[in-house]
Amino acid sequence: MMVFNFTRYVQWPDQAASGEFVIGVVGSNEIYKTLTDWYGGKPRGSKTYVIKKFNSASEITDCHVLYIDKNKSGEFDAANAKVKGKGTLVITDKNGLGEKGSGINFKTVDNKLKFELNQKAIEASNLKVSGSLSSMAILI
Repeated sequence: MMVFNFTRYVQWPDQAASGEFVIGVVGSNEIYKTLTDWYGGKPRGSKTYVIKKFNSASEITDCHVLYIDKNKSGEFDAANAKVKGKGTLVITDKNGLGEKGSGINFKTVDNKLKFELNQKAIEASNLKVSGSLSSMAILI
């Protein structure tokens, strides 16, 4: 659910265009199924949510959001290189990947789930993040 909620606070370069708003998932069948059940085919402004499942970095095609499950974090470099500069918000779930170039990285702090926001990675992806999202994040 948090993966989806981030889309409310980010502006993409093609925001006004119509078509598909693609969320890609590398790894987790559970997250893919949840996103598909809850949001697949639903409208997002003039776009429609499409959820795609990728088994590895080599399968990744263009998407607006790319979630890389912690079990597939070894493919982070290849996945990140594939979407670099294409207006993709990369979200990860493993310590250290925020510093490595993930736009948003989940992190447990004092037994609470928090998230890091890598401002340089966001800017390099030509994305804009609202101040309210930045204020909730651990900025790196």
